Amino acid sequence: MELPIELKLAMENQLVGIKHNELMEDAKTLSKKYRTESGHGKRLLTESKEAVAYSVVRMPATYGAVYSALNYTLDLVDCDIKSLLDVGAGTGAASWAADSLVNLHSVVCLERESAMREIGQKMMSQGTNILKNAKWVEYDLTAGDIPEKADLVIASYVLNELNDSERIKAADKLWKAANKIALIIEPGTPVGYSHLKKIREYLLSKGAHVVAPCPHENSCPLEKEDWCHFTCRVQRSKLHRQLKEGEAPYEDEKFAYLAVAREKYRNAAARILRHPIVGKGRITLDVCAVDGVKKVNIFKRDGDLYKKARKSQCGDEI
Repeated sequence: MELPIELKLAMENQLVGIKHNELMEDAKTLSKKYRTESGHGKRLLTESKEAVAYSVVRMPATYGAVYSALNYTLDLVDCDIKSLLDVGAGTGAASWAADSLVNLHSVVCLERESAMREIGQKMMSQGTNILKNAKWVEYDLTAGDIPEKADLVIASYVLNELNDSERIKAADKLWKAANKIALIIEPGTPVGYSHLKKIREYLLSKGAHVVAPCPHENSCPLEKEDWCHFTCRVQRSKLHRQLKEGEAPYEDEKFAYLAVAREKYRNAAARILRHPIVGKGRITLDVCAVDGVKKVNIFKRDGDLYKKARKSQCGDEI
């Protein structure tokens, strides 16, 4: 997956005047903070230089995860989405992703940290007209009700930063702010999945309808030691490789997500949970379906279904 050229340029423009060694140090410090201090409600990023490092290190993967999750969601819904509310927007990755997929008329970004808002606004000034005119509002998800509403509400990599007592309250606020769809993206880890599983149960009790990734609204059929997550591959710039100390020209971002809606839409017939195993004349898929998690063998004699399975990847509908 390639980032929009406007986003690439916006990211590069934030680096003017910043020394490479300083950027490397800020990136390392920031990475350590998010790795060791998330989940306790702490302020992890407060300075402009940290926000710049964040935009280079985390925006590509966040963009990819939101783009993938939203794309899967849009495949299943039949509604007109005109407005976006990006909660805990950071430097705006989710808004850039949504703007690439939806014909939006308005974007509102809610973000607690002034450093993030400042960098996010600067970057969006180099985007589409919708992004240029995005409204940025100072807001703390733990402090009070969300002051805005929109057709689509997205919260990406936000709830994992809260403690357990705050997380369900925050999910409730996101749901109340969504006129049509709420999309929550979390890290593709056992912990991230466990957060979404609890949120899923809560929102179903409040009348929400699951759109994706689940093909049903039953209890999750996965075994206790298993978790639901997907992967998107994002191309890396040379600087990104240096800051992440990696050699590969791409980054694989593992993410988990939950999309819920006010109305009942079509669910996927089945969702691929693991990377397809391709054998001689046979493809084996681990899928989640209405009747539970199971292995499905698709043979060359199955024709079009086999061709579709050969091109499929983890996360796809089958």
